[in-house]
Amino acid sequence: MKRRIPLRLSRPAVGALGRRTGAALALTSLALPLTVALSSPAQAADRSGCYGLRGPYQKQAERFLGLRVDGRQSPSDCRAIRAFQNSHGITPNYGYAGPVTWNVMELVAKQRAAGRHPNSAHKCPTNKGRIACVDLTRQLSWVQDGSRLVYGPVPVRTGRKGGATRTGLSHVYWRHLHHVSTIYHSAMPYSQFFDGGEAFHAIGGSVWSAPGSHGCINMRPNDAKKYWSLLHYGTAVYVYGHKAGT
Repeated sequence: MKRRIPLRLSRPAVGALGRRTGAALALTSLALPLTVALSSPAQAADRSGCYGLRGPYQKQAERFLGLRVDGRQSPSDCRAIRAFQNSHGITPNYGYAGPVTWNVMELVAKQRAAGRHPNSAHKCPTNKGRIACVDLTRQLSWVQDGSRLVYGPVPVRTGRKGGATRTGLSHVYWRHLHHVSTIYHSAMPYSQFFDGGEAFHAIGGSVWSAPGSHGCINMRPNDAKKYWSLLHYGTAVYVYGHKAGT
C-alpha cells in the first residue's frame, strides 16, 4: 500500500503562488471588460458607418427625411441621416441627429421653400436693373433683372459671428478669376468684390458647414462660375436679413 505524502509549501512559496494567482485574476478582470466594450453595438460601427445612437432631434430628422416618425434610431434611419450629413459637409457623420444636423435641415427646408420665387416678399430691389440678391436669413442668393429671376436661388455661406456679412446696397468694383486671400492665404476662385473685402467666390468645402466665412459670400464652384458670367463691374448687390448666431 502506497502512502500519500502531503505536499507542504513553505510560507514564501505560498505567498508567491498567491501573488501569481492574484495577478492572473487581475489580468482576466481587466481584459474581460475591454473585450465587451470593444464589441458593444453602441461602440462599433456597422459597414455603413453608423453607431446606432439616437439624437435629441431624431423625430424631427425622420420627419424631414420622409422616414417613419417613431423617434427610434433604426439602421435605415441612421443611414439616411448619415447620407444627409455627408452631402452637406456635417461632421462627425455617424447618423446622430444632433443640433448641428437639425440646424442644417431647418435651413435647407427654408431654402427649398423659396422655390423659384425667392423674392416673393419683395425685400430685394426690383428697380436697379440686374442685381445680385443675398438673403442672410435663408442663406440664399439669386440674380434678377427687375422682377425677373435670372439665376438661382442658390445656397450660400456668409459671415460668422464676429465677421458677419455687411448688409445694404453696393456694387461689384473688382473681379479676379484666380484670387488668393492675402490675409488667410486661401484660394478664392471667381472672386467678385462688392463691399470692402467682401466678395462672391467659390469654396472647395460645404456651403452648409459652420461657422461661416469671414464676411464673404461662399458659393459652390458651379454657382460662383455662373455668377462670374452674369455679374460685371458696376452690377448692383443687395444684402439683407440676419444670419442666425451672428
